[in-house]
Amino acid sequence: METIMEREGGCACGAVRYVVTGGPLRVGLCHCLTCRKRHGAPFNAFAAFRSDKVRIEGRPAIWTGAEHGLIHGCPTCGSPLFWTAEGEGDGEIEIHLGGLDAVGQFTPQYEVWVKRREPWLPPLNVPQYVENRPAGMAS
Repeated sequence: METIMEREGGCACGAVRYVVTGGPLRVGLCHCLTCRKRHGAPFNAFAAFRSDKVRIEGRPAIWTGAEHGLIHGCPTCGSPLFWTAEGEGDGEIEIHLGGLDAVGQFTPQYEVWVKRREPWLPPLNVPQYVENRPAGMAS
């Protein structure tokens, strides 16, 4: 019998929590200026899941301003938690790996926007994309 893995995460104060079920569609690092600015960090590490595999507890605030998407985070402590596409979306949620309760849950499979990577940060041994992943690339 196969065990379905659940992973939990949430904001710094605990007001918003989430549980993801199963494995991600993909895991990446993004060095784009939007991710750098909204996280106040040199990159964003994320895991994309089908939205029906994510259960959210609490009421996240939603901000616009992310290119082609919405930022979801805690209205109390301000922690950014995940990203979704605007409107109907693509049925995916990108969970920020820093919000997971346990470390070492996922390993990045690629890096995007490497032209904005900090020069002191060595590249991972994964596919590197100067900007976005090529269109049509499998998840």
